[in-house]
Amino acid sequence: MPAITHEAEPAKLRLAVIGSGNMARRFLKQLPDSRRCALRAIGDRDPAQARVLADEVGHLYEGDLICGTEDEVLTSDEVDAVYIATVHTTHAQLAMRAIAAGKHVLCEKPLTVNHVQAMAVVDAAQHAGVRLVEAIMFRFHPQMAAVRELVRGGAVGEVRHIDAGFAFYVPSDPKAATIVTADLIIPDAGGLEGRLFDPHLAGGGILDVGCYPVSMVRAVAGAAAGVDFLEPVSLTADGSLSGDGVDEWAIAQLRFGNGVTASVRTGVRMVDNNTVQIVGSKGTIELLDPWALSPSPRVVIRRVGHVPEERDFPAPGAYALQMDAFAESIDGPEPEQVSNADSLGNAATLDRWRAAIGVRYPFERDDAVIPTVSALPLRVPAAAPAGDSAGTGRIEGLDKPLSRIVMGCDHQPDLLTASALFDHYVTLGGNVFETAHFYLDGQAERQLGRWIAARGIRDDVVVIGKGGHAPDCTPEAVSRQLVESLERQGTDHLDIYLLHRDNEDIPAGEFVDVLNQHADAGLIRVFGGSNWSVRRVAEADAWARANGKRGFSMLSNYFGLAEPADLPWPGCLDVCDAESMRWLTERQLPLFAWSARSRNFFERADPADLSDEVLVRCFYGTENFERKRRAEKLARDYGVSPSAIAMAYVLHQPFPTFALYGPKKLDESRAGFRAVEIDLSPEQVAWLRGDRP
Repeated sequence: MPAITHEAEPAKLRLAVIGSGNMARRFLKQLPDSRRCALRAIGDRDPAQARVLADEVGHLYEGDLICGTEDEVLTSDEVDAVYIATVHTTHAQLAMRAIAAGKHVLCEKPLTVNHVQAMAVVDAAQHAGVRLVEAIMFRFHPQMAAVRELVRGGAVGEVRHIDAGFAFYVPSDPKAATIVTADLIIPDAGGLEGRLFDPHLAGGGILDVGCYPVSMVRAVAGAAAGVDFLEPVSLTADGSLSGDGVDEWAIAQLRFGNGVTASVRTGVRMVDNNTVQIVGSKGTIELLDPWALSPSPRVVIRRVGHVPEERDFPAPGAYALQMDAFAESIDGPEPEQVSNADSLGNAATLDRWRAAIGVRYPFERDDAVIPTVSALPLRVPAAAPAGDSAGTGRIEGLDKPLSRIVMGCDHQPDLLTASALFDHYVTLGGNVFETAHFYLDGQAERQLGRWIAARGIRDDVVVIGKGGHAPDCTPEAVSRQLVESLERQGTDHLDIYLLHRDNEDIPAGEFVDVLNQHADAGLIRVFGGSNWSVRRVAEADAWARANGKRGFSMLSNYFGLAEPADLPWPGCLDVCDAESMRWLTERQLPLFAWSARSRNFFERADPADLSDEVLVRCFYGTENFERKRRAEKLARDYGVSPSAIAMAYVLHQPFPTFALYGPKKLDESRAGFRAVEIDLSPEQVAWLRGDRP
């Protein structure tokens, strides 16, 4: 008789809980029910509080628990993963530190305070190869899976509307110790008054519990469309703010691309029935206990021509189910219940809801000193000498290497977003920032200057400023704008100064003279032209040689794999034509190619999608779509994005080149920066351009 074999149980994930408050206690009560996780440590900013909690719950667990500070637990070799159960404002920094220590992270909702922080944490986890999951626990309960399946299967016809609320009432008396909901009284709630009404701790209802209804309606709208989630195409809202600017209650109306509408409500000074109703063309689905999830939550299904049907979903606690899904995902794909993309979308929608009613926390404002997401000093990689790395180049007259991928500072909406993008770019190896006097009416220069000052890295970066934008393009205007740019940035010099446009009514020599004056005064180091023709650059250089002055050190025009039928803005010039390329090759004049990704043509363009008028006008054409097809082929071969191939094309020219990009998201930034890793042969460059079959 053959021997009977038994499959070994997988080793349990050694888990640390960070935090010792109410969420940690609630979580720890269910952790013994987990099949895949075992408690190993408790960490807290105050290690004495970690020990108090360990003594309180220790009887539920085997063996001695490690207790210590947050960092001691995060870096312990006895810990595989962490559950973060601290106040919202610490989620991002703790997650970043755990990821840096190689730990998998289950982070209590909301994943972070805002979308910017969420991008940073997700990017860090994916780059480090560790699992990151947002602990939005109702999504892991079988009730949620059943509801999504009912919607996907058309149980109530086509979904028309979703109504979801989660609110509670916190008494205004700080000594009160109860929180009241429509059907529940939570005793011993002392201390919540301070956190929930403190803008410095990201208080208010939207982040605390409003994230649940938003997650619900995005998931249900997605199920109606046959996908995991949908993002709202519109959001309007109303609400009431405390004197400190924290949302006491808020209501939002959402519309999705498939026609589904939704109402979401939340509040910390509002009583709600805390249910969810899904309204379809042939009936309704009502979740009577969507959030607290009693031992057997009920769903009521009402369909035209049918008797109302009740279903209950007895299951272990949602926290234990969540833990098991998290543990199982570590050696496999992301948990299907909540992906990182889903969490990013939820964070973005919560941002929109807050913005719609005017909630902006003090630490998010442009007058704040915004730290790195990890709250640790920014690590500036040592720059490789030019020539030692494909990622660096040099400009004569500057005493430091320049990264060949240049960060454009022309569209970041606020200092918070700019800081995250700039920090990330520096950690990738970038050190060149391009801005201009007129970008965002001067706000772009202020943001860059504040970020550089906050990080203390002026000597580590290269700043490109631009002035002389039409119609204010005269030597006198350039001088005035340069002084204003220096004041906005809080610096005494710019490394590179470019004339943003040309004015051919003025002899090129007059511009050369004024730029030499500013260079002699130490206000700028080197200079050049942006959107200048090669003929006018030659005229400027001829004047400089004849008069013993400095000439142009670089040119910055459009150049890219997608050749333009037009350019986005009046007065712009490209150097994609053969004559200009020959001239640049002969002179070996460095080119700073703006929009090196061709407005993201190689990711976004679709012949059937004509929604972006500028993209269509400038780049849609048979030859460019063939170049896109070829870029996609090489992207698959190299394991990179098509945009990285397009940027690599710019970097592999017979004249010195630098590629400018303006990513709006961190994953775009990382994907584009990979262009420096790609070594294209001359034959591949010619094939991409279409010079050979």
